[in-house]
Amino acid sequence: MTTLLVRHAEVLVTMDDARRRIPNGGLFARDGVIEQVGRTEELPREADLVLDARGMVVIPGMVNTHHHLYQTLTRVIAQNAKLFDWLRTLYPIWARMDAEAVYVSALVGMAELLRSGCTTTSDHLYLFPNGARLDDEIRAAWEIGIRFHATRGAMSLGESRGGLPPDSVVEDEEAILKDMQRVIETYHDPKPYAMCRVALAPCSPFSVTPDLMREAAAMARHYGVMLHTHLAETRDEEEYCLARFGKRPVAFAADLGWEGPDVWFAHMVHVNREEIAALAQTGVGVAHCPTSNMRLASGVAPIRAMLDHGVKVGLGVDGSASNDSSHMLAEVRQAMLLQRVALERPDALTAEEALWLATRGGAAVLGRDDIGQLAPGKAADFAAWRLDRLDYAGALHDPVAALVFCQPRPADWVVVQGKVIVQEGHLLPIEEGRLIEQHNRIARRIVRGE
Repeated sequence: MTTLLVRHAEVLVTMDDARRRIPNGGLFARDGVIEQVGRTEELPREADLVLDARGMVVIPGMVNTHHHLYQTLTRVIAQNAKLFDWLRTLYPIWARMDAEAVYVSALVGMAELLRSGCTTTSDHLYLFPNGARLDDEIRAAWEIGIRFHATRGAMSLGESRGGLPPDSVVEDEEAILKDMQRVIETYHDPKPYAMCRVALAPCSPFSVTPDLMREAAAMARHYGVMLHTHLAETRDEEEYCLARFGKRPVAFAADLGWEGPDVWFAHMVHVNREEIAALAQTGVGVAHCPTSNMRLASGVAPIRAMLDHGVKVGLGVDGSASNDSSHMLAEVRQAMLLQRVALERPDALTAEEALWLATRGGAAVLGRDDIGQLAPGKAADFAAWRLDRLDYAGALHDPVAALVFCQPRPADWVVVQGKVIVQEGHLLPIEEGRLIEQHNRIARRIVRGE
């Protein structure tokens, strides 16, 4: 058993049910699980590892609910395109990936996330060219030390059958289902504090058949895993669903059994009040991806209305080819600002609400009650930022708001399950320079077709 003590934080943000902020705060954890949270003088004085958080803000590790890690290889491509044209440009490039590309790109994306204060991430991998497998990302997560929700995505509906992706990047549905079963049985860990869980994630209404959506839902319920897909992201998708299925995306998904607390959808930009009420009633979660939605001009998701109706909402950085970054704290700031400008209300989303989405909200969306807050019995996942830097000068009267309103900075300390992953801004598990060189070499090969 190993123990960890954090003490003397300028403020420790618990994100517990009382939303406590503890000055001169800290926590004591044993074997990766928090036992005590409180003022420094209330905690034990000794531990195997003691972190002095003097002059720092400490928050729960953030939870990323939607990503495509492989897209770190293809940033800033199709810079002025909407979703469908953007995808058509990138599909042939992504088809050149292999197992090494998926593994290395995952390491890069996870490294970015960890440095931004994110300790848990999901990923939606739906392309498996040239021998690539979901296992390649799971290996990366294990090596770098991030808590990982791996989703086995899929595309089965190619252009020749009325889908958007070229036939060269789709899979046979029988093979998809067989591999979905394999990865669940091999990697899914349902226990508390699990470092790896698996979900099933057919890509979108325009890239898979209704049969695959139904079969994936049946398999997920049999094994007790979650379901994930893109939904209601763009007007083009809405028009596609109406023309092909005679239903709007939310109703189409519900008819296939995709509703309930074991389902979460990415984006949910084009939804009406009746659909929002249905999401709340059935317990469906939403991954809000503000930067990606802005980059692709998809629209603004009605997050304020969702929260007011009681919908579970978390944040997602989305793929690094539609965000061009994997910075969770930047996504927190973007979410706050975007709701304000969309509703023309400066109170549309507060800094604390935005941080809640990134912590407790994300945990709820992923079906976890063991992360997202600093409280006894929860995982010792947290991030800390020093306040004595130029970026926060003049904002120390509210250091928690400073994290959100001021320029997003990398975290100084990041701890996952009681293990230090980022120390003084440096990732401990990997050599960044070598990883960057390897990543750029692969990116040149697949983008240029070398």
